Amino acid sequence: MDKILEGLVSSDHSVPVKRAIVKKVVEAAEKEVTEEQCQSLFTLTTRFILLGEDAFQRQIGLQVLDAYARYHRPEFERFFSKDFVLSLLQQGYDQLDRKDPAIIDYIHCCLRLLISCPSVLEIFGVIQVEVLRMVCERPEPALCARLNTLLSDFVQCIPRDKSGVLFCQQLVRTISYFHCFASQERELGEYISQVTKVSTLLQNIWKADPATLLPSLQEVFAIISSTDPAFDPSIALASLVQHIPVQMITVLIKSVTTDHNVKDANMTKALCRMIDWLSWPLAQHVDTWVIALLKGLAAVQKFTILIDVTLLKIELVFSRLWYPIVRQGALAVLSHMLLSFQHSPEAFHLVVPHVVHLVQSLRADGLSTSKAFLLQFTELIHCMMYQYSGFPDLYDHILDAIKDLPRPGEEKIKLVLNQSAWTSQSNSFASGPLRQAGKSETGKTGLVNLGNTCYMNSIIQTLFMATDFRRHVLSLHLNGSNTLMKKLQLLFAFLAHTQRAAYAPRNFLEASRPPWFNVGSQQDCSEYLRFLLDRLHEEEKTIQVLESAKPKVSSPVDTNSKDPTGQTSPAEGQESSLTPAETKPGNDGRTLIETMFGGNLITGIRCLQCNCISEKEEPFSDLSLAFCPSATSQGSPQPEGPSEEPKVLCQGSVNGGSEIPEAGSAKAPASNAHFVPATNEPPLSVPDLVNYFLAPEILDEENAYFCEKCSSLQRAERTMKVVSAPEYLILTLLRFSYDAKSHVRRKILDNVTIPPLMRLPVHGPSIPTQCSSSTSSPLQVDSPESSENLAKKLKPSQKDEEEEEKERIERAEQINRGGEMSVQSVPYVLSSVVMHSGISSESGHYYSYGHNISGADGTQHPANHFALEEDLGNGQAECSLSTCSALSIPPEQGETQPNSGQEARDWLLFNDSRVTFSSFRSVQNITNRFPKDTAYVLMYRKQELPGQSINGGLMANGMRLSAEPPLQKELLDAIIKDNKLYLQEQELNARTQALQAPSSSCSFRPNGSDDNNPPGSCGPSGGGGGGGGGGFNTISRLVF
Repeated sequence: MDKILEGLVSSDHSVPVKRAIVKKVVEAAEKEVTEEQCQSLFTLTTRFILLGEDAFQRQIGLQVLDAYARYHRPEFERFFSKDFVLSLLQQGYDQLDRKDPAIIDYIHCCLRLLISCPSVLEIFGVIQVEVLRMVCERPEPALCARLNTLLSDFVQCIPRDKSGVLFCQQLVRTISYFHCFASQERELGEYISQVTKVSTLLQNIWKADPATLLPSLQEVFAIISSTDPAFDPSIALASLVQHIPVQMITVLIKSVTTDHNVKDANMTKALCRMIDWLSWPLAQHVDTWVIALLKGLAAVQKFTILIDVTLLKIELVFSRLWYPIVRQGALAVLSHMLLSFQHSPEAFHLVVPHVVHLVQSLRADGLSTSKAFLLQFTELIHCMMYQYSGFPDLYDHILDAIKDLPRPGEEKIKLVLNQSAWTSQSNSFASGPLRQAGKSETGKTGLVNLGNTCYMNSIIQTLFMATDFRRHVLSLHLNGSNTLMKKLQLLFAFLAHTQRAAYAPRNFLEASRPPWFNVGSQQDCSEYLRFLLDRLHEEEKTIQVLESAKPKVSSPVDTNSKDPTGQTSPAEGQESSLTPAETKPGNDGRTLIETMFGGNLITGIRCLQCNCISEKEEPFSDLSLAFCPSATSQGSPQPEGPSEEPKVLCQGSVNGGSEIPEAGSAKAPASNAHFVPATNEPPLSVPDLVNYFLAPEILDEENAYFCEKCSSLQRAERTMKVVSAPEYLILTLLRFSYDAKSHVRRKILDNVTIPPLMRLPVHGPSIPTQCSSSTSSPLQVDSPESSENLAKKLKPSQKDEEEEEKERIERAEQINRGGEMSVQSVPYVLSSVVMHSGISSESGHYYSYGHNISGADGTQHPANHFALEEDLGNGQAECSLSTCSALSIPPEQGETQPNSGQEARDWLLFNDSRVTFSSFRSVQNITNRFPKDTAYVLMYRKQELPGQSINGGLMANGMRLSAEPPLQKELLDAIIKDNKLYLQEQELNARTQALQAPSSSCSFRPNGSDDNNPPGSCGPSGGGGGGGGGGFNTISRLVF
């Protein structure tokens, strides 16, 4: 029969004739055939199958072999023995190599015919050994795919136990050698299909024997972390990722990132190769694993790896966005890489040149998924341009390309950036000292206490939260200067953009500390604030004088050149503290401090005998408010300011009267001083203290006024009127008083209600105003501006003293001729509150609350009870100031309404290095809950009335910037440098602690104040402890 079949195949008969004869041969298999004939037929058909010249011969061989093996199974068992199988796998067949896939197909076919025979078990044992040997020889994808088919159908052939683990590891390594150099789509599809079959085999083995999974994954990491330059593992390994249980991410990433045996070079290689896997078309969850590893490395502060990999691979990841099949996973990785790389714009700027082309491609490709993808992509781009503003030359064309697409809100952008930073990744893999506190969830930066410097930290945070002031400071052109304003600008830039949870302002402390402040001792924050503002003011005045003294001729550095908008353009490297807005005529050359914090008041003394009036106009930057007589207990010491000197009003006359302070004429209550307004009923409020400050005072007896017209001492009435309202109104509550018995300054602990809104009566010429009155008596609301007691007297900037005196005389004459000045009600909204915790000025602790203004503008506060009524200015010009209800809260009450659902987010608590969310209710109730914690310095921000600009038209002159200014290059470079240094510090610290963790002790301070212990400290025994003390062991109770 075998001779007939062999002759038939080699004959010249037509194929139909050959098929008919073969059919007869197959039918003859049912008849009895001798052993010798069976063996001959099995040998012949095997030769046809393995060595057939064409598909017809191989088909004939399979048909005949299948028929005779079924009907003559004992004979086939003896033919297809384990020795024959071993020979095929080790030596091949005739000239056919043992690695030819045809041999695996042949064995697969024969096993199906012997499945019910006992002898097959011996063959399974042989195959188990041989397949392990085969995968160790790194077979090609085609052979591996055939082997996968065999092992999938006959799982008994898969190696078991230790051999099974080794088999999986070697199969993984074999996949790493798969490379496809084909360029045709058909060949690429075949390659992907082969790889998929092999990875499916591994998946089945892992499911059947979970013990093989972890060793297999360890082998994967060993492969991709190899630094051998001669070995480049295939991205086909990405096909395995989809088969790894997602719930194993935490365990595996922890194992990898905390393994001290894994060197940085190996980790860098592994991460780079995992990112390369994004190119594998059918892999799922690759982006999930890549992002998990990125987060894991950030959590253990391995920032060097993250920086290197991001800069190396960011463009490759971006290029994957062009391919729809992999773009979604690539976008996820790209978003994480860009949003977390916040210390420098370098990574984002690498992909900026490609953004417009991708946007255009997505618009034109016509895919249904492209529109949704484009929205996600543009949201990412907006976040990055917000984070790194100040590059219009790079971003203009991008904005043009996406101008018709939605833009995310500022709050959403800030939230995304805050959650994505490397330093915000929680380290769930470490405990104790290894845990690194990331930046506050508020997104704000704290200030490190440098040794009882909470007085400075609270003031700096208060100034930083003054939106307009901060924006103008950051927009100043101070390149190359070494002024205090330059240091403040740098400090503000760090507070806004550093990745540190808390910044240490060492340089600014050294530059701004008053000479009489002892290093390391607690100081008065109000005194520091006055000194700081005065220094900044005088410094800018000096620069203005130097600038004005320069010859008005063209020079290589022309500081008076104008840009096309007519604004002054300070030359590069030239010291200047003038912003473009401040050079406008409407500001009269005032300094930034004058513009933001400066106001003016008139002190008038009227002789009650002849009604002669003497007036003096003075500038101020803050008002010091004494407590009313009824507010302090009987026999309590009289309030005084931080300098411990009697606070006396400078009496003067525009007609030449003496300007020397008269003893005993202090505004503080005295036995012979009488006050017009009736005593306030408890509880005290800030408006009460302001009204008391502005109340007319009768001077008689020892305080009698020397009237030049009467030429004798006469009873007189002293009044103060605010004639120019500052943009930011600073109020200091004079809580520290001198105790003559114990010779120490004690603290008045009376609670004072702080209104979120109040109105200040500003006197001026008779002009149409929102609310005017014919009386100049104090309001029953808050009128916080007159600087008699401790009001800071700012020196005029660029006005000649003779001109000032002439203006005062003219104003006095105008008043004498025209009578009373009109009064305008200027609304103010609370911006910040500095709290003092303790019982004396020499000890305790300072912290501050700041109003968290949302939105880019910042000119309106978000809370409903902080907004002006929309109908302000509509038919209310004739209303009485004392009854005006234009503000949502009656100012005479000085109380707030409940916080309409924004309790947790509308205020921030700055406590040295700690920044947390708080609420206005916490600000109001703090003294009730903790009696030693009292408001000390308050800052109110003037609210512009709709359609009107108050006090010289600051908005018209551009003094309110609509958004945060872009960082100047010098500031940006400094921040980038420090951010890199910070990441390096964190990484080094994490590595050191990881090595020392078993033997090290925890030395970090508890949450709260960082101040040192007494004497003169913020610690408990220095006045900060006890009930409501505010020492570092109790400060956590301030967070609500």
